[in-house]
Amino acid sequence: MRGKMISVEGIEGVGKSTLLPLMAETLRQSGITVVETREPGGTVIGEQIRNVLLHQKEAAIAPVTELTMMFAARAQHLEEVIKPALHSGHWVLCDRFTDSTYAYQGGGRQLPSSLIEKIEHAVIESFQPDHTLLLDLDVIEGLNRAAQTGAKDRFESESIAFFNRVREAYLSRASQFDRITVLSAAPPLMEVSRTVVTWIADIRGHAVDE
Repeated sequence: MRGKMISVEGIEGVGKSTLLPLMAETLRQSGITVVETREPGGTVIGEQIRNVLLHQKEAAIAPVTELTMMFAARAQHLEEVIKPALHSGHWVLCDRFTDSTYAYQGGGRQLPSSLIEKIEHAVIESFQPDHTLLLDLDVIEGLNRAAQTGAKDRFESESIAFFNRVREAYLSRASQFDRITVLSAAPPLMEVSRTVVTWIADIRGHAVDE
C-alpha cells in the first residue's frame, strides 16, 4: 500500500524545525514508518545544492538559476528518497516542497508562475504531496523569531517586502489547492503543537478509512 507524503511550508520563524519532529513522532506512535527529509536537500547532491543556495555570498545567483537549481535538487530527491519510500508504504514528512518554489522564486523573486509551471511539469510531472501544512505568520514576527536562532542565511537576509510577497504567494496557493491546510503560527508554540498533533491524527484517521 502506497504511503503518504506531507509537506510543511511557511516563511522563516514559523516553527517548522520544532513542529516537524513532533509530527514525525505522532505518526510513529501510531505504527507508521516515517521518512523525515527536507528541501532543498535530502540527498548528497541536494545537500550540496542547498549549501550553494543558502550560503553562496561571493557571487549573486540569478533568479532563474536559483529556480532551476531548486528543481534539480527536487528531481534527485524524488527519485532517490521520496518515491522509493512511498512505494515501500512509508510516510514522507518533508520540510518544504514545490509550494516553496512558487512562494520564494515566484512570489519573492517575482519569476512568472508560467515559467515555474513549465519546469515543474517537465521535471516532476504532476507529483504533489498528499497533504500540505502551511504555517502562517506575520512577516515581521517571523523574522524576529528567526533572528533569535543564529546567523542569517542568504534567504533570511532578504527584505520585508520580499517576505511579504512570499507569504502572499503561499496564501494564494492555499486558496487554489484543497490539499493545503493553513494554520496560524502566531499562538504560543505549545498551542500550535496541540493543533498540529490533532491535524496529524485526523490525516492518519482518513488514511486508515481509505
